[in-house]
Amino acid sequence: MDAPREDISTNGNDHNHNHHDDDNHLFKKQKLSFISESEIRQEFAHHQPGIARINNGSFGCCPSSIIAAQKRWQLRFLQQPDDFFFNHLQKRILHSRNLIKTLINADHVEEVSLVDNATTAAAIVLQHVGWAFAEGRFQKGDAVVMLHCAFQAVKKSIEAYVTRAGGSVIVVQLPFPVSSNEEIVAEFRRGLARGKANGRKIRLAIIDHITSMPAVVIPVRELVKICREEGVEQVFVDAAHAIGSVHVNVKEIGADFYVSNLHKWFFCPPSLAFLYCQKSTTSSELHHPVVSHEYGNGLAIESAWIGTRDYSSQMVFPEVLDFVNRFEGGIDGIRKRNHDAVVEMGEMLAKAWGTRLGAPPDMCPSMAMIGLPASLGVLTADDASNMRTLLRDRFGVEVPIHYQEPKDGESLGTMDENGCVTGYARISHQIYNTVDDYLKLRDAINQLVQERFTCKALHAE
Repeated sequence: MDAPREDISTNGNDHNHNHHDDDNHLFKKQKLSFISESEIRQEFAHHQPGIARINNGSFGCCPSSIIAAQKRWQLRFLQQPDDFFFNHLQKRILHSRNLIKTLINADHVEEVSLVDNATTAAAIVLQHVGWAFAEGRFQKGDAVVMLHCAFQAVKKSIEAYVTRAGGSVIVVQLPFPVSSNEEIVAEFRRGLARGKANGRKIRLAIIDHITSMPAVVIPVRELVKICREEGVEQVFVDAAHAIGSVHVNVKEIGADFYVSNLHKWFFCPPSLAFLYCQKSTTSSELHHPVVSHEYGNGLAIESAWIGTRDYSSQMVFPEVLDFVNRFEGGIDGIRKRNHDAVVEMGEMLAKAWGTRLGAPPDMCPSMAMIGLPASLGVLTADDASNMRTLLRDRFGVEVPIHYQEPKDGESLGTMDENGCVTGYARISHQIYNTVDDYLKLRDAINQLVQERFTCKALHAE
């Protein structure tokens, strides 16, 4: 049941809130010394021992100190819910939103909403587009453009909200393996041309900042600029993997909507994401799909109360910033070290297996795609899933495996001595990882090759 409403200012116009303090919290130099390796190990001692956890990209990670801070907020609610609701909840969420506003270089705190994850954000944006089709503001057959490797939840939201309301979908096939941004730009231009065929209008373009599988950094600023030049009405950037992994400046990117998960690469407890909605005449028409008594007060306020639930992940963001600032260079230093390490480990694995990276280093975020030996016979998506399970159960390695269907006229760059490379391991690097994690994966694959294992052996199991 919804809690009673309190008339307090939570729309960013709280005159008692010092926005300069938020900037100081974000960028101040910490008095304590930089975190040590032993302290990092202690922060992640709750991770299951014996597992090479090189899949931070899927679910992220949360340090013990942040888990403890979250538990304190949870207990505070349970001790006196009314005091928590009336005196602390909205003020603390507003504080978190102001910190995020500064972090991503948004102009107004009203442009920043806190939601559970990128899936929720996609539902918010695509619900808005679906209503426009259903209410006749968009013409039947007008298009939504998306990348073929868009996250499955986004594809399902398009199906749920857009196609059933009469919108058409244009899918842009991105090349992989990929060698340059120019390849991506060329395919995207062709997709926009198809979307505008026969006089149709493109109402929304959905662009990944970092594709999930395969993992590649997309030239998002350039693609948004092309959308503006080509008359695309609105642009939604699905940047689930971005914040904490690549630099994020929403004004430079220029999209209408931008979402990124804070629990993947920014150490927040699951689940938490920010949705940036550029202030415009249409931003007031966005609504959270869970309707509560804040409906109509703006998306940020609607999202800050969707009924009784656990809001602690939204409230610990200041503590997360304190944790990040214990590292030399803050989040910029963390993401540089992660990028450099994942490229180094990826190149080590590719050399050991006689394959190549799926993208050049400058197109790798804190993840990298490495070709698996063709002799393993990863020939279907089911093979990739079975291989992942085998690596987990037999070798204690947690890593996603991607099946890449071969294209006509495959170049020599996607071949090894045993044929066409169609299987790729997606490795991540986060601050808790060590070289031994990647050596464990290297040795597991080499052992399977030596055993003359193929994925066919898993079909009968």
